[in-house]
Amino acid sequence: MRIVFMGAPAFAVPTLRAVVDAGHEVAAVYTQPPRPAGRGKKLRPTPVAEAAEALGLEVRSPKNFKMEADRAALAALEADAAAVVAYGLLLPQAALDAPRLGCFNLHASLLPRWRGAAPIHRAVMAGDPVTGACVMRMTLGLDEGPVIARLETEIGAEETTGELFERLAALGAPLMVEALAAVERGAAVETPQPEEGALYAGKIDKAEARIDWSRPAEELDRTIRGLAPFPGAWCETAEGDRLKILLATPEEGDGAPGEALDDALLIACGEGALRLKRLQRAGKGAVSAEDFQRGAGLSKGDRLR
Repeated sequence: MRIVFMGAPAFAVPTLRAVVDAGHEVAAVYTQPPRPAGRGKKLRPTPVAEAAEALGLEVRSPKNFKMEADRAALAALEADAAAVVAYGLLLPQAALDAPRLGCFNLHASLLPRWRGAAPIHRAVMAGDPVTGACVMRMTLGLDEGPVIARLETEIGAEETTGELFERLAALGAPLMVEALAAVERGAAVETPQPEEGALYAGKIDKAEARIDWSRPAEELDRTIRGLAPFPGAWCETAEGDRLKILLATPEEGDGAPGEALDDALLIACGEGALRLKRLQRAGKGAVSAEDFQRGAGLSKGDRLR
């Protein structure tokens, strides 16, 4: 088919490549405009833009589809379908109607659970035992369209959002190809989403990333894994130095919340304790607990806040 691809982050790149490898003609790739990044704040294209250019595909970056010219340019492509993965823009009805067969979105959750912007983070933070990916026909409602392909996968006991992000990106790519093939054959079965069980995966608020050591260790473990590697759950040392915690394991332990219970990074929580395994000081790279302790680490009795 003649496909328009829409996406922005690294999560969408495997699907773009899979659509090309499946033999579809990609008429154009829509992505977010370049944005300032890094210490120099130089404009950086999205991972999808970089991948598309490497594949020799036309890249378009409209700020939105409010301008009639942008809607007309999309319609002029005369695409059969649009494959959309984490594009980050809401599509008006005119854009949804532009491809002959419609627009189809790969979403990283088991819909209707975790509609919205941060489904992987929220699934890990909530302690969901399983998650997955769905391909749905896009409608004006946020992630509310009927589902035409679906897969499930377990969330590992120590799996972080970053690790699950990569797994679902790899699993979702062939799912989109399968869904497009069904659409092309006219064999796609569209299953409406039930409203029961619908949850919204809102963007991560900065305040959520601050570790509250008075919470139970099991909850903090999920929060830490859910926010790793970005934006990263963080706390401060007694000296006021900012410290990201990227991986920890719940253990037994009792003490004042935030207190180091030994010389090997066992930190007391409101219930139980966390053994810190991977940490990152501000402006430094992430290190293992062993490497952290070889530097200016924590001793028994030190406090995190």
